[in-house]
Amino acid sequence: MTTILDKKALDVTGEALQGALVDLLDLSLQGKQAHWNLTGPLFRELHLQLDKMVKLAREHADTLAERAAALGLSPDGRAKTIAGSSPLPDIGPGKISDQKVIDDVTDMLEKASARMRQRVADTDDTDLMTQDMLISATQDLEKQAWFFRSHRIG
Repeated sequence: MTTILDKKALDVTGEALQGALVDLLDLSLQGKQAHWNLTGPLFRELHLQLDKMVKLAREHADTLAERAAALGLSPDGRAKTIAGSSPLPDIGPGKISDQKVIDDVTDMLEKASARMRQRVADTDDTDLMTQDMLISATQDLEKQAWFFRSHRIG
């Protein structure tokens, strides 16, 4: 298969796409974990917001995985891969208070956003179409972090 990118550009772009895929899938899984175990007075609002975050993360993951496939790469979204390579903090098991969910999810979103911004910079000279997709994902993650931060008390 012939690709439009040279080997170096494809390697950098592929690394950015795979890293973004792992972060986004981990966010979606941990968002569901929080969604199912959330307790407290902000339950309903956060329950619904977590669903929105999960949906956005899954949509961007799918878009980026399909971009990787279009470039001739093999995206890896297996649970084993995510568990073994995601640097995002773990929300943990069991019931989780609304304020802990706010803090933990905000932290995850901010860390994922920072990593996305680095990927945007990394792809500046390799593939502008991928960079545009990463910018879009970053914009949505930063917006979600703002939404969750806005619920903090104090």
